[in-house]
Order: sequence, then C-alpha cells, then structure tokens
Amino acid sequence: MPQGQPSAVPDDGLTTRQRRHRPLVIVHTGVGKGKSTAAFGLALRAWNQGWPIGVFQFVKSAKWRVGEERALRVLGASGEGGTVAWHKMGEGWSWVQRDRQMDNEAKAREGWEQVKRDLAAETYRLYVLDEFAYPLHWGWVDTDEVIEVLRARPGTQHVVITGRNAPQQLMDFADLVTDMSKVKHPMDVGQKGQRGIEW
Repeated sequence: MPQGQPSAVPDDGLTTRQRRHRPLVIVHTGVGKGKSTAAFGLALRAWNQGWPIGVFQFVKSAKWRVGEERALRVLGASGEGGTVAWHKMGEGWSWVQRDRQMDNEAKAREGWEQVKRDLAAETYRLYVLDEFAYPLHWGWVDTDEVIEVLRARPGTQHVVITGRNAPQQLMDFADLVTDMSKVKHPMDVGQKGQRGIEW
C-alpha cells in the first residue's frame, strides 16, 4: 500500500467514497502482547471523532480495574468527544478458576445477546469486543452466528474483536486481521506483570 493507496480496486460498483466509509470488522489475535491495547487505541481515535463507543469485556473479571477503562470513562464523560459505555461480562480467567466455567459461559452468551441488541439498534459506532475470541474458541458462543450477525449489521458500525485463538472462519470474514506475535517478553525471564504496563 504505497502512500496509503490500495494495491487493487475491486469492481464492486461502489464509489471510492462509499468503499472508504464501509464499516469494518477487525480482529486482533495471536500470542503476543498488545491485542487489547491496540483496540483501545482505536477507541481513542473513535472518541476523537465523536463516535459513541461500546466496550464489552469478555472473560476478564468485573473486579479488575484496568487503566484503559478509567481513561476512556473520563474521556467519555468529558463532553468533548464521543460517549463511552463499558460492559464487563466475565468473572475471571476460566483456565485459572475452572469451577466458574458454567457462570462464565452464561455471562459470555448474555454479553453476546447484548451486543446483538446494540448492533440492531445501532447504539454505537465502534464496538470493542475485548477477549471475545476466547468464548468463540471455546464454543461458548457460535462463530457462524456471530459472522451472520456482523454481516447483517445495519449502518456504519465498526467492530473490533480481540483475543488469542480467533477462529479461522472469523479471520476469513474480517476486513482487517492482525496476528500479534511474541518475539520477547519479560515473563520469559521470570518478571511478573507490572502496573502501567500490563494494567
């Protein structure tokens, strides 16, 4: 893509402007760090454009206080950019607390039902479905249904999905897919996560 120009122009009957403003499905997956961080960076851009933003955190505990949440809530309430709504769907990492798996499954499905209602109502312009790849990978939410709902969504609603092990059919459907690969990480040499870097 030299100088931001597409490498090919499809014969789809759309004008350049129509093609440029087509809503996107974006997937950030892979084993490397930065999937959610990149999605929240997109949310900052959306906020600056005045777009309403819906963040739906799947799997992560409702008790966790992440820096991006506080920053985006403050920005959303400032009245200067777009609004920000933050929804937490999980009770903690399922591979750590296996006794909560059934509750997590139910909360993931409940969260997806809310996303479907908001998409139908065109509630937000940008949806961040954080860690949503996990419920899809584990079969808690049906990937084919998700693709059909996203394909049929009205208006100009952008959706970004994060998490490891995004299903192949979702990646095939998405407009933009980034696979975060790990080259090196402090945990490789025994260093635990730290404030301001991991949260």
